[in-house]
Amino acid sequence: QVEKRLELVKQVTHSTHKKLTACLQGQQGVDADKRSKKLPLTTLAQCLMEGSAVLGEDSLLGKMLRLCGEAEDKLAQELIHFELQVERDVIEPLFVLAEVEIPNIQKQRKHLAKLVLDMDSSRTRWQQSAKSSGLASNLQPSGAKADALREEMEEAANRVEICRDQLSADMYNFVAKEVDYANYFQTLIEVQAEYHRKSLALLQNVLPQIKAQQEAWMEKPSFGKPLEEHLAVSGREIAFPVEACVTMLLECGMQEEGLFRVAPSASKLKKLKAALDCCVVDMQEYSADPHAIAGALKSYLRELPEPLMTFELYEEWIQASNIAEQEKRLQALWNACEKLPKANYNNIRYLIKFLAKLTEYQDMNKMTPSNIAIVLGPNLLWPQEDGNMTEMMTTVSLQIVGIIEPLIQHADWFFPGDIEFNLTGNYGSPMHVNHNANYSSMPSPDMDHADRRQHDQARRPLSVATDNMMLEFYKKDGMGVKVMDTSWVSRRGTSVVRKASSTPPAAQPPAP
Repeated sequence: QVEKRLELVKQVTHSTHKKLTACLQGQQGVDADKRSKKLPLTTLAQCLMEGSAVLGEDSLLGKMLRLCGEAEDKLAQELIHFELQVERDVIEPLFVLAEVEIPNIQKQRKHLAKLVLDMDSSRTRWQQSAKSSGLASNLQPSGAKADALREEMEEAANRVEICRDQLSADMYNFVAKEVDYANYFQTLIEVQAEYHRKSLALLQNVLPQIKAQQEAWMEKPSFGKPLEEHLAVSGREIAFPVEACVTMLLECGMQEEGLFRVAPSASKLKKLKAALDCCVVDMQEYSADPHAIAGALKSYLRELPEPLMTFELYEEWIQASNIAEQEKRLQALWNACEKLPKANYNNIRYLIKFLAKLTEYQDMNKMTPSNIAIVLGPNLLWPQEDGNMTEMMTTVSLQIVGIIEPLIQHADWFFPGDIEFNLTGNYGSPMHVNHNANYSSMPSPDMDHADRRQHDQARRPLSVATDNMMLEFYKKDGMGVKVMDTSWVSRRGTSVVRKASSTPPAAQPPAP
C-alpha cells in the first residue's frame, strides 16, 4: 500500500510544486534586492511616484499618486518577504520530497529487486552444483566449490535481508512523516494569512490619509451630489450653484423675458455647469446669457439625488395642495416647510425669496408666480419613482404647481424677514445692465404704458421656448384645478390683479 501511494504522492507533490512556483511574481532563487527590481508592484510604485513628481503636490492627483505609490512600494516589500518565506518553508521542502526523498525510496526498492535476483541466481548455482556432484537432494553438497557457492548464497540472502529492512524502515518513516509533509500546506496558508494581514494593515493605514486629502480638497463637483454632502464639504449654508446663479440673475436677468422658460444654448449651459462644478464662474461671460444661468440652476435642482423639498415630505406636500380652503391649505404648506431638514429649509427659503423678487418684474419678464411654478416646480419636488412624461403632465404636476405658486405669492409670510443673497462671493457685474446684444436697453419700471408696449414689441427673444407644451397644458381648466392665464401679453394691471387675488392670511401660524 505504501509503495502504491509513493508514486501518487510524488506526482501530486511535483504538480503542486510546479504550480506554486508559477504563482511567485519575483524571480525565484535570487536575493531580495534583485527580486524587488523584477516585481510588477515595484514597477507600478515607481510609475506612480514619477507621476506624482510630474503633477506636483499642488494638484489632488499628484497627492493621490504619491500616497498610492508609497503604499504600493510597501506592499511590494511585504510581497517579497512573503515569497521568500513560501519558497523557504514550502516550495523547497516540496521539491525535496518529490525529487529526493521519494525517488531515494524508489531507488532502494529497485536495489532490493536486484539483490533478490542475485540471491536467486546464487541459490540456483548452488543447487546445480549439488546435482552435478550426484548426491541425493536431501544431502548437502560438499567440497571447496560447494562451500564457496553456499557462502555466496548466504551472503546474497543477507544483503537482501538488510536491504529489505532498510526499505521497510524508509517506508515506515515516510508514513510517519506524512504529518510533516501535510504541515507544508498549513504553513503555506499561515504565511499567506500573515502576508494579507500585514498588507491589509498597510492599506488601512494609508486609506485615512487618502480620504483626508480628498476631503481637504475644496474643488469638488456639486451637480448630482447630495445637498448636505456638498454643504458639508464646502462649508456653506447655501449650495454654491444656487447662490452663484441667483446672484448673477439678480444682476443681469430680472427683467429677462421668459427667464427659466426659454431654452439656453446647449453648449453654453454645459460650459456653465462645468464651471460651477469647479467653483469658477466668469460673471462677465455669462451676463450676456441669463437663460444659461437659469438653465444651470434648473439643472442643479433636477440633478439632486433627492429633491430640495425631499421625498419624505412628498405626500404631505401633495395632501396640503389638495386642501380646498385657502387658509387651511397655506397652514398645511407652512407646517410642511417647518419639517424640512435645516439644509433644505435654508436653500428653499433662499430660492423662494429670489423667485418672489423675480415676480416683482413680471410685467417685463412675463414670469408670474404661476408661470414660475409651472417651469420650476418639477425641479423642486417629484415622486421617488419618476413616471413617464404623460404622467408628469397630469395630476402630480398640477399639484406641484399648487404647492410652489402659493410659496412664491406669500414668500414673506412663509419666510419672514429680509435675506442677503450675495453671502460668500461677488458673482454679479457692477452694473445692472442687460448685456444681451439682441435686446435694446432695459425699460424703466416707471416708463409709460404705451412706451413700454412699443419697447416690448421691439424686443426679440434669444431662442424658442421649450416649455410651451407645459404652458399650453396649463392654460386649460382641467382636473378641477383653476389655472391662471399664461398668455405672453404685457398688461399694465397684471401685478395689481394678482396681488389682490392672493392676499395672505391675517396672522402667521405659531411656531411648532
